[in-house]
Amino acid sequence: MFKTNFTIAWRRLLKDRQFTLLNILGLSTGLACAILIFCWVSDERTVDKYNANDKQLYQIVLNSADADGHTITTADYTPGLLAATLTKEFPEVAAAVPFVPNPWHDKKSVLSTGEKTITANGPFLGANFFDIFSFPLIAGDKRQVFQDKNDIVISTDLALSLFGSAQDLIGKTLQWDQKDYKGSYRISGVFQKPPANATMQFDLAFNYDLFLEKNQKLLDWRNNDPSTFVLLKKTADIDDFNKKIAGLVKSRNAETKSTLFAQRFSDRYLHGVYENGRPSGGRIEYLQLFSLIALFILLIACINFMNLSTAKAAGRIKEAGIKKVIGANRPALIRQYLAESLLLTVVSVLLAIGLATLALPQFDQITGKQLHLHFDADFIGALLAITGITGVIAGSYPAFYLSSFKPAASLAGKLPKSLGETAIRKGLVVFQFTLSALLIVGVLVVHRQMDLIQTKNLGYNRNHLLYFRPVADSSLANLLQQVKNTPGVLAAANFGQNITNRDGGTYDISWPGKDPNTKIVFTDLSIGYDFIETAGIKLVAGRSFSPQYGNDPSALIMNQAAIDIMGLKDPIGKTIHLWGKDHHIIGIAENFHFQSLHETIKPCFFQLNTTAWASNIMVRIAPGAEQPTIRRLESLYKTKSGGLPFEYTFLDDDYRRLYTADSRVASLSRYFAALAILISGLGLFGLAAFTAQKRQKEIGIRKVIGAGVDSILLLLTKDFLRLTLLALLIAFPAAAWLMSSWLRSFAYHIDLTPDLFGWAAAATLFITLLSIGWQCVRAAWTDPIKALTSE
Repeated sequence: MFKTNFTIAWRRLLKDRQFTLLNILGLSTGLACAILIFCWVSDERTVDKYNANDKQLYQIVLNSADADGHTITTADYTPGLLAATLTKEFPEVAAAVPFVPNPWHDKKSVLSTGEKTITANGPFLGANFFDIFSFPLIAGDKRQVFQDKNDIVISTDLALSLFGSAQDLIGKTLQWDQKDYKGSYRISGVFQKPPANATMQFDLAFNYDLFLEKNQKLLDWRNNDPSTFVLLKKTADIDDFNKKIAGLVKSRNAETKSTLFAQRFSDRYLHGVYENGRPSGGRIEYLQLFSLIALFILLIACINFMNLSTAKAAGRIKEAGIKKVIGANRPALIRQYLAESLLLTVVSVLLAIGLATLALPQFDQITGKQLHLHFDADFIGALLAITGITGVIAGSYPAFYLSSFKPAASLAGKLPKSLGETAIRKGLVVFQFTLSALLIVGVLVVHRQMDLIQTKNLGYNRNHLLYFRPVADSSLANLLQQVKNTPGVLAAANFGQNITNRDGGTYDISWPGKDPNTKIVFTDLSIGYDFIETAGIKLVAGRSFSPQYGNDPSALIMNQAAIDIMGLKDPIGKTIHLWGKDHHIIGIAENFHFQSLHETIKPCFFQLNTTAWASNIMVRIAPGAEQPTIRRLESLYKTKSGGLPFEYTFLDDDYRRLYTADSRVASLSRYFAALAILISGLGLFGLAAFTAQKRQKEIGIRKVIGAGVDSILLLLTKDFLRLTLLALLIAFPAAAWLMSSWLRSFAYHIDLTPDLFGWAAAATLFITLLSIGWQCVRAAWTDPIKALTSE
């Protein structure tokens, strides 16, 4: 019987090729989306899960308060002595380790051995890092790799680049040209390159004790720099541990209001956004969003199957009646129709795998990953589950609908009129277009917000601006002058920190009238002469740094936000106390965005620095002369660096990288919205075919008594337009709420204006008319004689 049902199902599908094609197209597209999102979600959930001690590995997170009393949460900066203190004083801690990305981690320095020279960079690690994290050492003892302050460990990839082999390297030396850390280092270990799903990616690592030696301020609990990771014992209770460490910083520094808590290390990737000092979301929201979108698209595809099958019910009603007359019972008919549904779903799944494979390279570009369709037990199990569930859900309504007719009515070819059946069918269409309208509004809002991000005045001019770091710090002044003299260069200056995403700062600052209990973090930016002018930052009062006034390290330029918070009147010339010394204000800069638009503009100050601590060089290039100017700068750079490649970054690219996640959401939303609309359009096409067939006699009678084509078209389209309008009424309030929640994650965002919903409504109505147009026109132009004689 099983074989017979599938044979009949196969013949039926081949006989009605148009119906089969529409169903397979809808189902396979929906399933392909689900497969791609399943791969992406699965990959995202494996990030940082590579550690053998994952369940006991935690990162310490620090909560502090800003000027307005709001909680600021960071896991990137904790006290320098925290790891050692946790190990010593808390029995729950099996091990703790500090981790400091190189202070100039986004700029590589020269690493050399003999005649081989490359650029590289890496973090400073505590001695027991390799005990806690699963970074296998292929050479060296993980408990002894940092016995000496000048010991370093390198990755297998770096070993191959420098020596051509990863073997017999213990004891060899490397020269590193990095500011205060310039010198000779001994290789004490070689580690396997971190896996692709690790957020920690580095090719060499230095001893944290060396960093601590050169940053004595970290011996003071008022200063923060490293991240801190702890490995808790299996018997430890995380809630009790968090209660014990909450006041640890305050016990060492009575002035602070900072508190601590531990968060599982592998959770931070997906749960890296905090509210009121606790995890409140992050990337996990995107995973949930697109998992929901995948489910919705799959539901839309199933709804299409139901509607298209129902549209063909009139052609099969007699078949059902004859089968019942000759002895077929309802369960047998249900099994047959479900067999058709399952067979079509299997074909759709196979096609979906092919579509997903073809779309994977483009999907990789959007998500920034290298995904693969792994046909392992989980993937195959998920496919089988999707196939079974989709087949049953998609075929259930047609199966029960067709098998429910009485034989007499079936043989007469009459579809029973059922208010419930009509309501269900129309309700499914409303559901489809509600989701489609939601996605259209979402795409429009995300597009406008991303457009705002790209066009908003940031307070500086990021166009035609690039920067690089010279490899020879001692020649900074000479190189800077040569850069300025290069044809095509409009301006150049040195600086220390990138202004697109500057984090950190200091609250060791006071001014006349400051409340002693107020703790406000001021972001510091080290710059050279002409930086203000090169970046295009405007001054609202005072002056910029200039050689004619000499090298004055006590001079500061504050931004307007800093002046507003300090409440200083006539601030030019006023003295403030910073890092234990008196400084004076020489200028006030107009507020500019030195962080992403997710953040409000915070107080900051510029300090003059012409030393190696601010050795990055920013260059403004004449518009239209980018390529020849870059070639000239490359030639100049290579003469100074001994032939090393010229590595530069456009500030525009840095700015775009701040919104990588948002850009991916925008791109994925556009693709999935288009697919949802396509599948919904197929559903309307099927419903229009059903309606036209069911009302063909009515249409014929109306035409005979004088009805025109226009009145027939209005008759057939008005019901669909009503359904679409109902969908819009449901979708728009939900879309407004959802998109308002998303926009609140930006400190600067667009408003939800009526025209957004107007465009969404127009697009939805256009899609409706486009989907039903052909069926309605064909029905309106059909010869009424044919309609009236078809029985």
